[in-house]
Amino acid sequence: MMRIQKYLAHAGLTSRRRAENLVVESRVMVNGLVATIGQVIDEDKDVVVVNGQTITLDEPELYYLLNKPRAVVSTVSDPQGRKTIMSFLPPSFRGRLYPVDRLDYDSEGLMLLTNDGDLAYRLTHPKFMVEKTYSVQIKGTLSPANIGRFKAGIVVEGRKTAPAQLEIIESDPKRTWFSMTIHEGRNRQIRKMCAALGLSVTRLIRTHLGPYELGDLKPGELKPVTKLL
Repeated sequence: MMRIQKYLAHAGLTSRRRAENLVVESRVMVNGLVATIGQVIDEDKDVVVVNGQTITLDEPELYYLLNKPRAVVSTVSDPQGRKTIMSFLPPSFRGRLYPVDRLDYDSEGLMLLTNDGDLAYRLTHPKFMVEKTYSVQIKGTLSPANIGRFKAGIVVEGRKTAPAQLEIIESDPKRTWFSMTIHEGRNRQIRKMCAALGLSVTRLIRTHLGPYELGDLKPGELKPVTKLL
């Protein structure tokens, strides 16, 4: 027995948060009746239909890490016809995967692809405060004052960010590499934080997403992993 939102997430249809929206929008049916938020179902007996499609739990849970290169869209498809992360799956792959916590077009690094909506929910919902670490390259140097502002929080689009953890990796007058850890997931957050301080980001690479790490995974390389959270 499980709640309808969790069932849809476990089936790999979507994240639990999005599953709640599907229920609210009356797009989910259980045994021919419109489902309700929090409804408990028997996954062995009840028939669940979303947008006319019967949803089952037959598909095994899959987990893959990908080192996303630059100039790749971190979505399943792109209306502009740009290359997406799905292009790195082998041609023989059969199954349904979706990305957890996107990276913008010009950013690189660690992404998790899975059909486990429950894990996606735990990695992305703000209440879990999952830490994400990035290697950031900027033009020039990073002043002590700017370091202090990152650690205190920066006002971005009218709202202050949570304090970030920051460590200088290497620096010279032309460029600086530093590591930054945050737990928020605002759109292009690190780039906007840097821009607020007049800093120009030249590379942005995610190295950690919760318990998962990039390690020595090469750009464009994909590898299967186990569930760690």
